[in-house]
Amino acid sequence: MWEMFAKQRLGASADQVSARAHLLLNFTDFSDFEDRPIPIMVRGDGLEVIDSNGRRYLDGLSGLFCTNLGHGYGAEVGAAAQRQLSEMVYSPNWSLTHPAAVHLAERLTDAAEPLGMTRLFLTSGGGEAVEAAWKLVRQWHLANGQPQRHKAIARDLAYHGTSLGALSFTGLDDCREPFLPLPIPVSFVSNTNAYRHADGGDEAAFTRSLLDEIHRTIIREGVDEVAMLIAEPIQNSGGAFVPPAGYWAGLRELCDRYGILLVADETISAFGRVGEWFGSMRFDARPDIITFAKGATAGHAPLGGVLLNDRVAEPFASGALTYMHGLTFSGHPLSTAIALKVLDIYDREQVFENVRALEGHFESKLQELRANPLVGDIRGAGFFWAIELVKDRETREMFNEAEAKWLLRGELSGHMDELGLLCRLDDRGEPVIQLSPPLVSDAKTLDRIVSIIGEATDRAHKTWTRDRARIIKTSGRRPSINVA
Repeated sequence: MWEMFAKQRLGASADQVSARAHLLLNFTDFSDFEDRPIPIMVRGDGLEVIDSNGRRYLDGLSGLFCTNLGHGYGAEVGAAAQRQLSEMVYSPNWSLTHPAAVHLAERLTDAAEPLGMTRLFLTSGGGEAVEAAWKLVRQWHLANGQPQRHKAIARDLAYHGTSLGALSFTGLDDCREPFLPLPIPVSFVSNTNAYRHADGGDEAAFTRSLLDEIHRTIIREGVDEVAMLIAEPIQNSGGAFVPPAGYWAGLRELCDRYGILLVADETISAFGRVGEWFGSMRFDARPDIITFAKGATAGHAPLGGVLLNDRVAEPFASGALTYMHGLTFSGHPLSTAIALKVLDIYDREQVFENVRALEGHFESKLQELRANPLVGDIRGAGFFWAIELVKDRETREMFNEAEAKWLLRGELSGHMDELGLLCRLDDRGEPVIQLSPPLVSDAKTLDRIVSIIGEATDRAHKTWTRDRARIIKTSGRRPSINVA
């Protein structure tokens, strides 16, 4: 019955009907599609994606922080994929390897040499990389005679993946609660959201407060029981939280003092997102381990990995210890060949230089959005930004849950779709608009993105001002494709 209704009343295509009948989508409430079809994207064109109805959208989130090169290099990358598949379809990375994996390890350890990274373990994505990092940490402590180190420290609202190990480090209650108890004991500390912190207006005091809290947490959990501290250089979930000066140096000092391994989760911030090979370079971080994914192939194929320094690699690389972890598709020849071609394009097209050159322009245009009273804070770096929305800018009063649902799902999402922008409307902390455009975007494209956001937020503010009493009643309206 629904299929007939969808075809006749909703105008759903055969693919949309089939998707609703057979696909289980990531983080998707299927009740949202009782009265509208599932959007299907069929083509990419430069910095835009096109749906099955022919509507074009600016890709303001790089797919999901992946398509750093946009959609204009597929033929060139595809040719590299074709060459690899014509030579060899598959080889494992267990007790043997293949040229593409070797050359990628050379390229990435060379790029990460300023951070002291000398070894690479390959995975298929970011969550797997976090899992692999935890196993490295645990075995490293075992090799050093400290089996009691089984705890970790992560940050509030942080997202590190949804497999059970990575989920242990994810500080989002709605993701965690259905699967409790989780296998790894993790303590969560404050993230670096200066806008919502009592000391946020004083950078030095803010840094001290954050580090003091972590210090207290280490003492409370046991100085010889904490194995790992994991953090993103810029935290994505909650809205592009940038660290204050001295924060990463302080993490390094605390980890050194108490024998803890420091992990930088660079699933999003690596490969030019903030203008450098790795976000750790931007903030003078000195992690022991870096996890990455997404931009490594610019979204052309699944790939992730773990970079580690000599100190962590030594017991495994020397043969004293076997790393008891492996993945069938770890370092797949196709994905690694694609990654090598993408790295070539980054260099040839001076992609990271483009981000550095346009960061100031992008930020200045975003700051113009402060003319809208709903805009409370604008934060980020490179091509990685968030706009926090507030009920009252003077008091920083927050929207309640029903109001935030109306604002993001009932109001802004529809305006963004109508105006042709894909971005992220995120309510995993306070309501934020997240922006992460392809790294090959020019100033004109960035201006267009900001203009659409300005128009959408202006419309939302007019509705909010005129119709506050009605808003709670409309909070149940269905979201469009720009969904948290």
